[in-house]
Amino acid sequence: MKQTYLTTQLLRWAAPVGLALATLTTPASAFEASNTECIAPAGAGGGWDFTCRQVGKALQDLKLIPGSMQVVNKAGGGGGGVAYAEVVNKRNTENNVIVAASSATSTRLAQGAYPGNTMTQVRWLAAVGADYGIIAVAKDSPIKNLPDLIKQMKADPKSVSFAGGSAVGGWDHLKVLITAKKGGIADVRTVKYVAFDGGGEAVTQLLAGKVQAFTGDASEAKGFVDAGSIKVLAVLAPERLAGDFSSFPTAKEQGINSVGANWRGFYAPGGMSDDAYKFWVKQIGAVYDSAQLKATMASNGLAPLNSRGADFTAFVKESVEEIQTIFKEIGLIK
Repeated sequence: MKQTYLTTQLLRWAAPVGLALATLTTPASAFEASNTECIAPAGAGGGWDFTCRQVGKALQDLKLIPGSMQVVNKAGGGGGGVAYAEVVNKRNTENNVIVAASSATSTRLAQGAYPGNTMTQVRWLAAVGADYGIIAVAKDSPIKNLPDLIKQMKADPKSVSFAGGSAVGGWDHLKVLITAKKGGIADVRTVKYVAFDGGGEAVTQLLAGKVQAFTGDASEAKGFVDAGSIKVLAVLAPERLAGDFSSFPTAKEQGINSVGANWRGFYAPGGMSDDAYKFWVKQIGAVYDSAQLKATMASNGLAPLNSRGADFTAFVKESVEEIQTIFKEIGLIK
């Protein structure tokens, strides 16, 4: 069900909406942005940080906001909980703040792990792409491919610990559990997972030898791949990615039918004004349509996912509901 649903959504929203059309059909907004801020709900170097910085830079370069956008890293709470709580409880009516979100966000919402336990406490702005998951090890690891890793996990579950940037039960953890299940591990509760505040810290712990494997997304691992410090065993995509990740095999190629696409986008405070909400949906949409973001996406292994406003809100709702179904199948929630 996961693959079919994600494939359908990627096809549905892959066609870009013309910027000229958006200009013609979107009424002028009374809202004027100032002192803009993007909250990355984890430390520097992870996927949320990447999303804030790349989109913030594009907003500035394309003069879609005045001046520059400040990026604030707010780690903690397990999978973005601290950032979510601050926006809901302390910054609910602010109009100049947006927050990076992803499948990890919808995963925590599916678990009821955020304050209030509902996605309707915030306003969902737009997606900017889909980031496929990877399974990797340190460059000097004796493990050569994904079947080797699964074989070792079956022989001695305690010998392999995975590091990820989401909380236990979060998106990075879920990707490992799905892959383990597809690889023939009947009891996925034997899989060891260690949570860190962001993918950057998780890779750092891998390189320090504290864990044996890493689960994350293509974009957050790109710098470590380029540096040659990690070895990608598998990309969790239906087919090989284009660009710099084209040399890395998919899990499917290796006989393990595991697919995990992490959408990336933004939410805003629930009390944001309608004018401000329309402004941010329009500006983030303009960034998505730009050649600048398309080049960034291509060089970082991101797939198209064009979803905005009401469509994006419906997409997140369906994503939360689907993840709840998967958790029930695996036995993580009742």
